[in-house]
Amino acid sequence: MRAFTLLDGGMGQELVRRSGKSPTPMWSSQVMLDTPELVEQLHRDFIVAGADVITLNAYAATPERLERDGHASLFNSLQAAACTVAVAARERENASHVQLAGCLPPLVASYHPELAPEREQSLANYRRIVEAQSDSVDLFLCETMGSVSEAIIASTAALESGKPVWVALSLDDKEPTQLRSGEHWTDATEALTQTGIAGLLLNCSCPETISDQWNAFSAATDLPTGAYANGFTAVDGLGAGGTVNVLETRQDLGPSAYAAFARLWAEQGASLIGGCCEVGPDHIREIHAMRS
Repeated sequence: MRAFTLLDGGMGQELVRRSGKSPTPMWSSQVMLDTPELVEQLHRDFIVAGADVITLNAYAATPERLERDGHASLFNSLQAAACTVAVAARERENASHVQLAGCLPPLVASYHPELAPEREQSLANYRRIVEAQSDSVDLFLCETMGSVSEAIIASTAALESGKPVWVALSLDDKEPTQLRSGEHWTDATEALTQTGIAGLLLNCSCPETISDQWNAFSAATDLPTGAYANGFTAVDGLGAGGTVNVLETRQDLGPSAYAAFARLWAEQGASLIGGCCEVGPDHIREIHAMRS
């Protein structure tokens, strides 16, 4: 098994669970508003579990999502809060070795790249997010990218920061060779490899989907590659503006089962491994123990 960098797990689902409240369309941003101490504690839990990288809790704080839900004025405060609690978590755990990753998600909705704004609006709003996060982070993670254009636009804005950029693509679980857009993932890897990004990953798809494509994916680029899967049974029920209570958590993907997938990816050359939705600190701790 080659050495790999360990990312954290999913923030949103775990935060909603810890809050004890029903999810809202604002998802993890609602928890940031109501109980920011829960966000800091989850970051700390991932650090203690062994994560080398933690990602800002800003996935649901895009201009488009906030405007849709009537909270456009909260953009700056939510982005600042995400930076503040992540920095505080690292400091309180005396974990200067842990890197902070900025978060560039789909602007409108996960798994629905067809809803993305046209290029100029998308680029402008990704630049807003980069500007809000850049002073606090060590790198940028463009994650759950569902189309070639979404990945290119997000990474273009991130690269302008001068910081390392990783791009994570989301595969269609029913058609594993395709992105959520229906494009073949090779269309994305070919385009992204030329941009100057520092890593390519697969994320927020079932671990079986990622494993199915892993060998071909890792062979398609000379960049560092990685994976972090979700723990949903399916994602078809989640629409733009919906709440995550329509999604079902898998009962067969506990820490040891998920770590088995991570071991496979590591043995096959992955250098960046973590978890997405429904993958919590216990899963990350199991992967950390596996590599120790």
